[in-house]
Amino acid sequence: MEYYSSSASTTPATNYRRLGGFAFVVVLHIGLLYALQSGLAKTLVNKVIGPMETRVIEEIKPEEEEPPPPPPKFQAPPPVFVDMPDVAITEAPTNNTITATNAPPKAAPPPPKADVIIPPRQNPRSPIAQPEYPTMSRRLGEEGATVLLLTLDEDGRVTAASVAETSGFERLDEAAVKEALRPRNWRFIPGTINGKNAGMQFKFRVVFKIEK
Repeated sequence: MEYYSSSASTTPATNYRRLGGFAFVVVLHIGLLYALQSGLAKTLVNKVIGPMETRVIEEIKPEEEEPPPPPPKFQAPPPVFVDMPDVAITEAPTNNTITATNAPPKAAPPPPKADVIIPPRQNPRSPIAQPEYPTMSRRLGEEGATVLLLTLDEDGRVTAASVAETSGFERLDEAAVKEALRPRNWRFIPGTINGKNAGMQFKFRVVFKIEK
């Protein structure tokens, strides 16, 4: 007993169908390519879409505004004229007289006379007392001369004394000042200005020397 398979009888029919579908697709693509190259596709598109209308839109220009009217002309009023009154200026005549005088010019005043000053001096009848020699200066052998600046009143008495030039030793200078300021000790003939006694200053030298 023989058996036949059904799958062997249906396979050729399926293959023919597949080949037919593939051939149809190939033919369709070839037709589309031909239509594109020949311009047939563009014609179909134009029929479907229809003709396109193109319009040129003109630019809208802004409306020009009319210029404002000119301002009215202003006429200035005529100037006011004021008549100036007549002014009369009178001047009284003056008598210019020149009087000549032959008076001699005044003599210049004589220059003031210089004051005659006579400085103070020692009174030979009342000699100046020698200051006491400092004990320590005598022991140390200090010697020198102190110049004092003395201030005298009108009677020739010493009212102030200071060291103008030092002897080099402070003890000697102090002894000289102390002696000059001792009350009623030193008295000089007062100085004069134009013959009158006057208080004045002058320098007086005091010598310190150890007697051997």
